[in-house]
Amino acid sequence: MARLPDVEKMPASACGCCFVIPTGMLRRLAAHGDPGVAEAAGRTLRINTSLRAFRSQLSTGAPATGTPVRTVLRRQVFNCNGVEDLPGDPARMEGDNDSPDPVVNEAYEHAGTTYTFFKTLFGRESVDGHGRTLVSSVHYGKDYDNAFWNGQQMVYGDGDLKIFQRFTGSIEVIAHELTHGVTQFTAQLPYQDQSGALNEHFSDVFGSLVKQWSLGQNAQQADWLIGPGICAPGFKGRALRDMANPGTAYDDPVLGKDPQPAHMKDYVQIDEDSGGVHTNSGIPNRAFVLAAKAIGGNAWETAGKVWYVTLTERLTAAADFAKCAAETISVARDLFPSDDSVARKVADAWSAVGIGGGTSAVIATAAQPIAPAPAPPIPAAAIAAPRPAHKRSARQGTR
Repeated sequence: MARLPDVEKMPASACGCCFVIPTGMLRRLAAHGDPGVAEAAGRTLRINTSLRAFRSQLSTGAPATGTPVRTVLRRQVFNCNGVEDLPGDPARMEGDNDSPDPVVNEAYEHAGTTYTFFKTLFGRESVDGHGRTLVSSVHYGKDYDNAFWNGQQMVYGDGDLKIFQRFTGSIEVIAHELTHGVTQFTAQLPYQDQSGALNEHFSDVFGSLVKQWSLGQNAQQADWLIGPGICAPGFKGRALRDMANPGTAYDDPVLGKDPQPAHMKDYVQIDEDSGGVHTNSGIPNRAFVLAAKAIGGNAWETAGKVWYVTLTERLTAAADFAKCAAETISVARDLFPSDDSVARKVADAWSAVGIGGGTSAVIATAAQPIAPAPAPPIPAAAIAAPRPAHKRSARQGTR
């Protein structure tokens, strides 16, 4: 077999092409006994290397000051027809009728639900806050085993159909990848080590929240799984990740056991996957779920609001887990000054995963509150706003 590319040796600044399937998982699939699966994974790894190099040349900063804000949803879906040229042939533009291709329709509808979620709850206009057109390309490459945000648009492969299947099949995967765009235009967290794990964490958080919001599920009802709908019958597990129970999503003879830790004592120091960004994200993921469940109700109403303000207003490229914990506690206190239980529950959630000092952190920082930056108004009626219907496909199964 040809030598696989060393994508993890590239500098962090060149690793902004955010993939849903980590490199380590693809490497193991490239050694799969099924030649078709192995070939698809090896080809995906080689494509990913060239994509990372291309991404490093893109301008990915926030829109210039004074750039007009567009307040209308604009979606464009293209069909790559099995080749790697982006964006591909036009397949469905904003306002078009349904396509005969269900993959095109999934990319279109789920992008719209994600846009509506961020606008309705947080007043955000698209990923850049200025109404950027949401561009998606489907049927990318031959049996391409991944989906990614490349700094400009979303791209979805069809998978090898034995371990992974069409990457538009889980709404939380689409929302996850689009949230990488939000992070790009706000905190700009480098895709390396703890900052990269936070980048993945925020995408998992809002990916799951978009799914919960579209289904009308509260924190207790939610499954907190990422990607069950993209797992084909040959995948031995429930999903790519389990935010509530990191390390339990799968146990596969080829892929191995889900490596995500649930506590800082089990933090993984590795070079692969840009320092384990898809692995160590399990720690803050569990903290968020613990906070959301402790607070109760719909996770997007309180915990989601705290995490959104933290991502878009408080964090910078230098952020690590401790900084994220401190800022979420501070934001909780600032957003809910008449209910100190919110900040205490957030602090206790971080403490439960080995970060911060629990409720003592709230008491210690209360004397020096950090004033939040101005934010777009959050509509009072947001929680009662009608949610777009989200129908599960047969491939998503029971969650």
